[in-house]
Amino acid sequence: MSYCPSVWNFSRRPTREVVIGDPARGGVVIGGNHPVVKQSMLTCDTMDTATCVQQTLDLVAVGCQIVRITAPTVKDAANLEHIVRELRARGCWVPIVADIHFKPEAAMEAVKWVEKVRINPGNYADSKKFAVKEYTDEAYAEELKRIEEKFSPLVLEAKRLDRALRIGTNHGSLSDRIMNRYGDSPLGMVESALEFVRICRQHDFHNFVFSMKSSNPKVMIECYRLLSARLAQEGPDWNYPLHLGVTEAGEGEDGRIKSAIGIGSLLCDGIGDTIRVSLTEDSPREIAVCNDLLAQIPSLANSAIPVSQSAISWDPFHFERRESAEASLGDIRCGGEQLVRVVVTQATFDKVAPKILPKADVKPEGVYEDLNLLELDPTQPLTIEQLNCDTQLVTVADGVALPPITAFRLLAVRLHQLGRKNPILLKDRLVGQASSLSSGLPARGPNTGAGSPSDSQDGCPTPEVALLRSAVNLGSLLADGIGDAILVRNEAGAGQSLRLAFNILQAAGCRSFKTDYVACPSCGRTLFNLQTVTARIKARTDHLKGVKIAIMGCIVNGPGEMADADFGYVGGAPNKINLYVGKKPVKFNIPEEEAVDCLVGLIKEHGKWVEAA
Repeated sequence: MSYCPSVWNFSRRPTREVVIGDPARGGVVIGGNHPVVKQSMLTCDTMDTATCVQQTLDLVAVGCQIVRITAPTVKDAANLEHIVRELRARGCWVPIVADIHFKPEAAMEAVKWVEKVRINPGNYADSKKFAVKEYTDEAYAEELKRIEEKFSPLVLEAKRLDRALRIGTNHGSLSDRIMNRYGDSPLGMVESALEFVRICRQHDFHNFVFSMKSSNPKVMIECYRLLSARLAQEGPDWNYPLHLGVTEAGEGEDGRIKSAIGIGSLLCDGIGDTIRVSLTEDSPREIAVCNDLLAQIPSLANSAIPVSQSAISWDPFHFERRESAEASLGDIRCGGEQLVRVVVTQATFDKVAPKILPKADVKPEGVYEDLNLLELDPTQPLTIEQLNCDTQLVTVADGVALPPITAFRLLAVRLHQLGRKNPILLKDRLVGQASSLSSGLPARGPNTGAGSPSDSQDGCPTPEVALLRSAVNLGSLLADGIGDAILVRNEAGAGQSLRLAFNILQAAGCRSFKTDYVACPSCGRTLFNLQTVTARIKARTDHLKGVKIAIMGCIVNGPGEMADADFGYVGGAPNKINLYVGKKPVKFNIPEEEAVDCLVGLIKEHGKWVEAA
C-alpha cells in the first residue's frame, strides 16, 4: 500500500473539496488546491454566551479559520444558536464546529445552528465499558445496523442543511466493539472511522473530513498513513480531506515538539488539509504555533530536487527501529539495542560541559568533531569499497542538496541496497543548504498557506522556529525507525540545543529522561482549570524520571488516551477528581484541593516515588 504520492518529492495528496459555511461570507474550503486551514477550540463553558463570543473573536483576530465549541448536552447544543447569532451580528462569519461525544440528540440540535459537527465514532453510538466480548460476524453486523440507525438521521440532516461533518476518531476512545475485533491499534482507528463513512456514502453525503488523533506522535503518524492508504485502495472518489492533530500534546516546549513531529512529518509527505495544535495553554497561542509550523514546510519538504527512488526500506504502517550494528561514540556505544544517543558540536560541548553534574541525565554523549564518522552523499549509489563493515557510524555529508528528511531516508535505502546495517547519525540541518533549498520555492510553499520561515536578523532561526524545524526533521526520521544518534544544530544556544535533543527523543518515544505528561487542552467539558492544575502537578512531580502522568479535564478521552500512562488525574465531576493507575480508576470524587496530594500518595503507594534532589 502507498500512503502518499511520494516519500521523496513533495506532492500534496489530492482530495475533494469540503465546504464549511459560505466561502463568500467568511466560510472556508478544505482540501483541493486550497491552503491548509488552521483551527482551534474554545476553553469556556458553552452556556456562557458572552465569553464564547469573545473567545471566538480573539481566535479570529490571530488568524483562526475554524472555531470548535463543545456541546456535551442538548442544552449546550441549543445555546449554539445564541452564540452564532451574536457572532454574525458582529460581522464575524468564521465557521463554528460543534464537538459531540456520547449524545446523538445533541448533534441533531447542534446541526441546526453551526456549519460543521464533529462526531467521535468511538462514542457516538456506544458507551465504553472496557468489556471483553467475542463478536460473531452476525453479531457484528447487527451492531453496524444499530450504528446506522443512530447516525443516519444526522447525515441526512447535514445533507439537507448543507452542513459538514468531521468523523474524528481518537486513540483513547475506540468502542468496545472495535477494541475486541481490531485491538487498540491504528487499524482499529481506521476501521472505526470507515464504518461511519460508509453510512455517509450510502446517503450520497460527501461533505466531511477525517481525523485520527492520538497523544503519541508515532501512533498518530501510523494512523494517518494507514487511513490515506486505505482510502486510496477504496477508490479515487474516496479522496476525502484529513484534519491533523496530536491530541493531549501538553504545554510549552513538549507540546510543540509532539505536535511538530506528528503534524509536520505528515505535511512534509503531502498529507493534511487542516490542522490544530492542541496545547494546554490559551487557545490563541495554538494559532501562532500553527503559523510557524506551516511556514517551515516549504524548506523541509523536498519540492525542489528530483529523487529517482521508489522502494523504501522500512514499513511506514508499523513502527520498528531500523536494525543496525553497534558503534563507538568514545566511551558510549550507539546502534544495535542501545538508546538513541545525543551528539553535540565541540562548541556546544565546551559551553555546557563545565556546568553538567556527574549524575545528570541531560548531557552530551558524543562530540561531532571527534567521531569516527563517515559522511556520505546518498544521491550517489554506495559501494562496498566505501563501506566494508557494519560498525562504521555514518551520516549525510553537509552540503548535500536535499532536505534532511529526504536525505536520511535515501541514506537508509542506500545502506539497505548494499546489505549494510551501519548506525546512522541524524542531523536536523545539513549546514549550508537551508537557503539554497528553499530559494526556488513559491512564497506560499507547498499549499500550506504560510509565508517564509521566521529567522532572526543574523540568519539563524528564532528559538521558536528552531524547535519546530528540528522536531519535524528528526522526529519524522525517528518515527520511520531511522537513526541511532542525533545532532541538533538549528538551535544556536548551547544548553538549549542539548535539552532540545533530549526533548525530541522523549517526545518521539525513544528515551525517557524526565517525567512524561499527557495533558489535554481546555474546553467546555473540562471540570477544572487545566493550566493551573498542570502547573501544580508538574511542580510536585517533574523530577520523576520515567513516570508518565495523564492530566485529563474530563472522561471523554481519559481512560483510553492515558492507557499507557502510569497514573491519571481525571475530572469526574465539578471540583471532584478521580485518580487512575493505568486505565483503572482507583480513587473517586476526591476534592480538587486534596487531589494533587492524593496523586503523590498514589505514586508512593506504587513504588514510583523518589525525593527530588
